[in-house]
Amino acid sequence: MAETVLLPQVGESVVEGTIGKWLKQPGDTVRRYEPLVEIVTDKVTMEVPSPVAGELLRVLAAEGETLPMGAPIAEVGAPGETPAAAAPAGTAGYLMRDVTPVGPTGGAAVEAMEPMLATAGAPAAPPSAPAVAPAPTAAPAPAAPTSDRAAAPRLSPAVRRLARENSVDLSLIQGTGLGGRITRNDVLRFLEAPPAVAVAPPAAPAVSPPAPAPEAAAVPGPDDERIPLSPVRRMIADAMVRSVAQIPHAWSVKEVDVTGLVALRQSVRAGFERQEGVALTYMPFVIRAVVEALRKFPTMNASWGGDAIILKRRINLGLAVAAPHGLIVPVIPNADRLNLAGLAHAVHDLTERARQNRMRVEDVQGGTFTLNNTGALGSYISGPIINHPQAGIMTTETIQKRPVVRPAPGGDAIAIRSMLNLCLSFDHRINDGAEASGFLDAVCARLESIGPDTPVY
Repeated sequence: MAETVLLPQVGESVVEGTIGKWLKQPGDTVRRYEPLVEIVTDKVTMEVPSPVAGELLRVLAAEGETLPMGAPIAEVGAPGETPAAAAPAGTAGYLMRDVTPVGPTGGAAVEAMEPMLATAGAPAAPPSAPAVAPAPTAAPAPAAPTSDRAAAPRLSPAVRRLARENSVDLSLIQGTGLGGRITRNDVLRFLEAPPAVAVAPPAAPAVSPPAPAPEAAAVPGPDDERIPLSPVRRMIADAMVRSVAQIPHAWSVKEVDVTGLVALRQSVRAGFERQEGVALTYMPFVIRAVVEALRKFPTMNASWGGDAIILKRRINLGLAVAAPHGLIVPVIPNADRLNLAGLAHAVHDLTERARQNRMRVEDVQGGTFTLNNTGALGSYISGPIINHPQAGIMTTETIQKRPVVRPAPGGDAIAIRSMLNLCLSFDHRINDGAEASGFLDAVCARLESIGPDTPVY
């Protein structure tokens, strides 16, 4: 008998996934635990193994389609076995996302699915109770007023969350799903091209002036090439838009003299790599300075809670890594509890696995502050975008030898020093310039205190 493969629940905070690439095609033989499909979530890209052995009879979700965790994505059975009745063309991805079964049997099916769909954190609309025919002798009772909640079409958790995060009025969107239901793609298209004119409420005596028309999407010309968005690129774009739209960014830049740090690394690098088996980069030193500064300025290790600031008890440092499939931010949990050697191993492990597409969901969860080494790309100043919902992100730029003025006996003197720019983006709702500057000062002071005699262990 054919087995239905479900999109696995890969983490408490991950409520949906996008089919990135099918690694097997219908008719292919599949071994148990053999990679079957590549799934893209808002946290990580991962390969999902087949839970059973057999032949891939049918795929139920197309590449690029987004579904809630637990939705059916494929059927695997014995070679030559006939798959279950095929879904109508174009409905594969709506099997559990946008279809509301009708009738008592359908109502029971919906009720059975609610615990799984409720993992998105939004309550689902209750199923309609079966109608009861009135007694023949009784006069028909007047219809009870129907609430907006009961009249509203059933929405998937993905649609609810996307609408809630972007403050979208779903009544303005024309659904393209089965029965006119609103899908996630409908909301994304609405966000890309919102209505050009704001509609005034009927009861308002004054007419609202037309809203400025949105910028039209670029249309490729005869000499242009149109590259469709990959699932990863789409999720990165959504995350960047959400961060900029919801977080009021402010920026601060300071330069730090790391001449002593450069000398120390040069003197201990070879011995450290022989003993530890990993490269000694500048990143572990910067991480140590950052976590010490976060202890002094806890509001930089926080999130905005609407009517409160949520301070994070743990310091889980995220590292932005340019992986082959796009930007990914693996996390070093409890980074403040590791010494330099431990941090060097953690950085090496996470960056290698990110570049080899071997990340686990737990590797990218729980970050409280993010660090990005844009200096590896040759940058000397940048304005990073905060990793929502964190309070800040800092970049380390390229180390440059520059002439600087330094105090010397008898007066100031010009010296050649190794200088590094630190660029901080912070949530101005949580911190002001004083806290941001104090945080950067603490990082700078720690880095400038490092010299050739500073112990590595």
